[in-house]
Amino acid sequence: MASTQELENFCTQVRRDILRMVHAVNSGHPGGSLGCTEFVSTLYQEVMDYNSDSFSMDGQGEDLFFLSNGHTSPLFYSVLARSGYFPVSELATFRKLDSRLQGHPTNHDGLPGIRMASGSLGQGLSNGIGSALTKKLNGDDKIIYTLHGDGEIQEGQIWEAALFAAHNKVDNLIMTIDANGMQIDGPTKDVLGLDSIKAKFEAFGWEVMELAEGNNPAKIKEALQEAKLRTGKGKPVCIVMKTEMGNGVDFMMGTHHWHGQAPNDEQLATALEQNPETLGDY
Repeated sequence: MASTQELENFCTQVRRDILRMVHAVNSGHPGGSLGCTEFVSTLYQEVMDYNSDSFSMDGQGEDLFFLSNGHTSPLFYSVLARSGYFPVSELATFRKLDSRLQGHPTNHDGLPGIRMASGSLGQGLSNGIGSALTKKLNGDDKIIYTLHGDGEIQEGQIWEAALFAAHNKVDNLIMTIDANGMQIDGPTKDVLGLDSIKAKFEAFGWEVMELAEGNNPAKIKEALQEAKLRTGKGKPVCIVMKTEMGNGVDFMMGTHHWHGQAPNDEQLATALEQNPETLGDY
């Protein structure tokens, strides 16, 4: 397990990776990636049981993570690389021709750590449920984790999957929703209001937790550990996590405009000054 400072250093370096990757190709989604940096980093560095040295698609005997909001791929790639799945230097190929690091994750190129394509929103929960049921059938006691955007849960497939998971007591699944209140076209309350996400999932038969400090690694670890304690009791678990889109870069926070916009040279320099190098750039 990492110390508090080590985890903070890891998050800072991941933010640098995200910013540099998106800037280099003038394409990508920095806002949500930065907003979920602490969550995915903490999940991989502190919570999940996995073996990055011998990746296999079946993932037997390992906790598995499915990124449903696949546009936050720069975050996922950075955390995977810095967790030992593939060389950190490969981050420099992000979104380039013939790269394994596509704008949205795919698995046809065999990139270690990627078990599903997530270019289309709304599919990750279904994938997670299938994997969770497979683990049950195989007598594998490990846990499935999924991550979703709050805008993403406007997709109908999410709610079909939510009904199925509760009805079939898929209780080895922890779903986390990034409730940053923003999506590509504006605030979620203006695009398609969600009201109480907690109440909705409770009505669908889920065990629901709320995490008010979704950019605080210590609070994230605490919430995930509590969520693990709630597995195995007949209900799938959902964490509604409040985050700040663009967290860690002051001019990207509090707005949806950085959902899918790359920083220019000057903006990159400013953002990197706010996130000094800690582990070494690629």
